[in-house]
Amino acid sequence: MLALWGPFSDWEEVIMLVVALAASYWAILWLSAVIWTYRDMRDRGSDALSQAVAVLLVLVFNLPGLVLYLILRPHETLGEAYVRNLETEAMLHEVNEQEVCYACQKHIRPDFAYCPHCRTRLQEACANCGKPINLNWAICAYCGRERLAGAMPTTSRPAATRAPAAPAQPAPATAPAPLLSVTPLSPEAGASSSDAASGDVPGL
Repeated sequence: MLALWGPFSDWEEVIMLVVALAASYWAILWLSAVIWTYRDMRDRGSDALSQAVAVLLVLVFNLPGLVLYLILRPHETLGEAYVRNLETEAMLHEVNEQEVCYACQKHIRPDFAYCPHCRTRLQEACANCGKPINLNWAICAYCGRERLAGAMPTTSRPAATRAPAAPAQPAPATAPAPLLSVTPLSPEAGASSSDAASGDVPGL
């Protein structure tokens, strides 16, 4: 029966071999945990002292130190913190870029023609191109025409519908005018005209 074991016929050698394998496996795990702790701490912070403390914690206490490190480590990496800061800056930039009503200082959308809070008019039609422009602009952003200060906004109204024209009526027939009309003169008018005629003819 003992011949079947071959070179491992001695129990002590078998136990020593198992212990050596277990110790090697444990040492590999221990070293891997130390290396992983160093890399993880390097991704989560740039402080050299914090990295050294984390490595020593796992190196000295092994598995309990690794558990303690997992509890105390920063909750986000430097890359995650950078992305979060970018998102926060983008949100702040978007909030700062939002237009506000110049009357009530409340946030409005750029396409609003009237403020929904204080009913103030915010846009008017350009006199040149007709596109909506903001009341605090100096010139039209589309055609470059100067905006008249204090000019009242023009509103386009739909053209009134005209009533259908009445059919043309034929003109009434008129009597033909006489070829020669003689107006009777009064006696005074006749006398004055005869005097004028006698005055014009010499010798009368």
